[in-house]
Amino acid sequence: MKKIVVAITGASGSIYAKTLIEELQKNINQINDVAVVFSKNAKDVWAYELDQFDNSKIPFKIYDYQDFFAPFASGSSTYNYMVVCPCSMGTLAKISNGIADNLITRAADVMLKENKNLIIVPREMPYNLIHLENMKKVMLAGAKICPASPSFYSKPQTKEEIVKTVIDKILNLLKINRKTFHWSEN
Repeated sequence: MKKIVVAITGASGSIYAKTLIEELQKNINQINDVAVVFSKNAKDVWAYELDQFDNSKIPFKIYDYQDFFAPFASGSSTYNYMVVCPCSMGTLAKISNGIADNLITRAADVMLKENKNLIIVPREMPYNLIHLENMKKVMLAGAKICPASPSFYSKPQTKEEIVKTVIDKILNLLKINRKTFHWSEN
């Protein structure tokens, strides 16, 4: 079974994190546990972009971003997937350079050192050379980069359907089985 950490940073794109959490809840039968951690600014960005932040609506345990006693802060943890969604370029820079100064960057470091599944969902754009070099570094260390770049071949009609095209890619990387659009199969 899967144990998943969802880390949410202060990058724009809170709707991606919210939708990811909702989809994980819908597919909870394939998951052992989900842990959620917000960066210092993530809750403020969430409240601004989505008009409110109510952590009581998040169905999973939320850990403080400075809680180094969280189970997934250790290499002995059985958490085997981590998604940083959305991932700010500042958080990416810390991860790519091994700066583990908060729970998000420490957990990402653990995922990489233990050869577990780390998925980075960068939302900022355009990229500069430093961003691309940092992406290259984490990819060489074993992470997957899944940019928040929607697809349109499924002909999404609403903002939520557009967002879902990105979330579907993330769920594919998490190996969550569900009915979704697959090119030339629908």
